[in-house]
Amino acid sequence: VRLCRCRCRALFSRPAGALRARRGLAAGPGMHFGFQTVTEEERREKIYQVFETVAKKYDVMNDSMTLGIHRVWKDILVHKMNPCPGTLLLDVAGGTGDIAFRFINYVRSVRQRQLQRKLKHHQNLSWQEIFESYQKDKFNSLGDSQVVVCDINREMLKVGKQKAQHLGYSEGLSWVLGNAEELPFDDDKFDVYTIAFGIRNVTRIDLALQEAYRVLKPGGRFLCLEFSHVSNPLISRVYDLYSFQVIPVLGEVIAGDWKSYQYLVESIQQFPPQEELKAMIEDAGFLKVDYENLNFGIVAIHSGFKL
Repeated sequence: VRLCRCRCRALFSRPAGALRARRGLAAGPGMHFGFQTVTEEERREKIYQVFETVAKKYDVMNDSMTLGIHRVWKDILVHKMNPCPGTLLLDVAGGTGDIAFRFINYVRSVRQRQLQRKLKHHQNLSWQEIFESYQKDKFNSLGDSQVVVCDINREMLKVGKQKAQHLGYSEGLSWVLGNAEELPFDDDKFDVYTIAFGIRNVTRIDLALQEAYRVLKPGGRFLCLEFSHVSNPLISRVYDLYSFQVIPVLGEVIAGDWKSYQYLVESIQQFPPQEELKAMIEDAGFLKVDYENLNFGIVAIHSGFKL
């Protein structure tokens, strides 16, 4: 596993259309940090400290808070992406590697099926030819696919790289320290941009969306998995009760950190609802923007294309 040190970048290519300021997410004297009102710089620093603190217990807490369902949500995201061999993916705020590892598994599976179909349709191949085909596939199991994990937090990246080493992921995987609002990549570079449970924590969502648009190739796809808003009033009340009464307690018991998980719950409440986030994505220049609610809108997957 290598740490990509690329820091080159071109001038921004801003899409046309005015960006609308929403919920204090644009620049201004007051921004939300949970239910607190803070300056932009204070918010950035506080969020960094949250993830610096929770990094080592991040995966355990995700399983505890969602009863393991976050794994299903991430599986759905990757299946919705449906990457083919050769896809170049940028996973932003993906420090612990969950989306990257799923992407690699998915592409390997596609490559394996391709090889099986190829051999099935060439019944007259010799044993030597079959053996050589499998050996070639073994050393190129991703078909030139690459995933770049970009995260602003060193501790989160450290945890992700340790997981990758432990699970045996190295091929087609690199790690970059970088800010979602000012990505260290050239224009028109990636086929797919994903951000899972991360856009809620960027300081300026509008800038992060503009950067996503900039680094995607024409025809590239934006995919965002994030906690959202439940429309059913009864389910919403139960969900709020669980969020505020249970999750901070789990944070204290498992991670010894009540405040960080209290913030995470409050940040969900402050995050734009589905239609509002859709409009923000469109403002950034994306077309064919839609979203899919999962579990009654507890989370949603937003999708858009750079056309």
